[in-house]
Amino acid sequence: MPAAYAAEEGLAPALVVDLDGTLIRSDLLHDSVAQLLFQKPSSVWAMPGWLLRGKAHFKAQVASRTRLEADGLPYEPALVEWIRSERATGRSVILCTASDARQAHLVARATGLFDDVMASDGTTNLSAQRKADALVQRFGWQGFDYAGNARADIPVWKASRHAIVVGATPSIRAAAAKVAAIEREFAPRTGRLRAWFSALRVQQWVKNLLVFVPLFGAHEFQNLPALLSVALAFVAFSLCASSVYLINDIVDLNSDRGHPRKRNRPFASGALPIPHGVVVSLLLMAAAFALALASVNLEFAAWLAAYLVTTACYSLWLKRKILVDSLVLAALYTLRLLAGGAAAGIATGFWLLAFSLFLFLSLALVKRYSELRETFRRGRARTPGRDYIIEDLPLVQMLGIASGFSSVMVLALYINGDTVARLYPHEQMIWFTVPVLLYWVSRLWLKAHRGELDDDPLVFALSDNLSRLTILMFFGSLLFASLP
Repeated sequence: MPAAYAAEEGLAPALVVDLDGTLIRSDLLHDSVAQLLFQKPSSVWAMPGWLLRGKAHFKAQVASRTRLEADGLPYEPALVEWIRSERATGRSVILCTASDARQAHLVARATGLFDDVMASDGTTNLSAQRKADALVQRFGWQGFDYAGNARADIPVWKASRHAIVVGATPSIRAAAAKVAAIEREFAPRTGRLRAWFSALRVQQWVKNLLVFVPLFGAHEFQNLPALLSVALAFVAFSLCASSVYLINDIVDLNSDRGHPRKRNRPFASGALPIPHGVVVSLLLMAAAFALALASVNLEFAAWLAAYLVTTACYSLWLKRKILVDSLVLAALYTLRLLAGGAAAGIATGFWLLAFSLFLFLSLALVKRYSELRETFRRGRARTPGRDYIIEDLPLVQMLGIASGFSSVMVLALYINGDTVARLYPHEQMIWFTVPVLLYWVSRLWLKAHRGELDDDPLVFALSDNLSRLTILMFFGSLLFASLP
């Protein structure tokens, strides 16, 4: 609508809204490329050829091979509400984006906010000056207001009547102010450091303390060289685990956006860009193996590599296989014990490995059980991104409880063996660990059955007061039993 015509009708000029980084907090191209590479890794060989034919062609090829869940995208809520209020006045609202047209139309249909869509069409990449020229041709010079967020939007703001700046950096905001009058601003997104802390899951590093278990289980805690080696192994394992968490969250982007809590994860919510996550993941992985090889030993590095390969297979494939996912999670915890033993130069015994496998299988199953309960509560038939259905609830519960009680049985059989008498002068005290563990496993499943377990069970154990008390009682019993 030309500006003169809009003025005669008493309407504001058309409101033109950018998509990536403006209407949504993420970038559709980054999301789609990540999805394509993880679902069809062989596509990496075709991508250079697509790119040689132009960015618009590249976007069209990627869009045609991926599925966009437009309803779950991380929309900018304040901007969406403002667009609704503007549209309610009769103002024309246009979605104008460099993203591929088929994806842009899906977004327009999902939101119901737009009267028309202008987007890249496989031939023309509608970005920067090309976007400005297309809008001037349609609406005339300064015949529209434009909402954007990036340096590529500066030529468009220059051709617009007013600029709407959405979540832009101070430098972008200053550049917009030089070429257009700023009508409205939506505050820049903050909390980037907090987002990285969450994405790296630093709180989950507590799981990697398992590398110390073989050292302390063998009562070698006074062996300072071994203790230092295991401490370095803990750092290397934590860096590697954080690297994996980043990739796992990128792989799970679509399923996380369909989950009531996981949709707030940094990549799913658009708080962090996917390319940054990939780069940081590779750097962390390189640092982990450099530390393992230079400061621990080759055997530990081999176990760390086994952990990395296993967790990569889990993220890309095995996590979608019913029961296999839980078994692999239990195996990943057990790998930490084997890696810790390798770092300390201590052989990891059968009893410890069996106990670990049963206990952590129970914890993996209780997590799946809680997710299934949440799925049932939301009226869905299956868990997003998993192969479980609602009918599996009682079976998952039965298997998880049986596995948890099996870990208690393994502990009791170990205590009854000859090794305990050699390691613990007061072996009678160690029996107290059996009812303590039995109580904790039973209470954990009771909380899950009531729908009161929302977090990772290990995170729950460290945040729940009664769980912390039982952990203290468990290790206190071991300590008193080992006193001379």
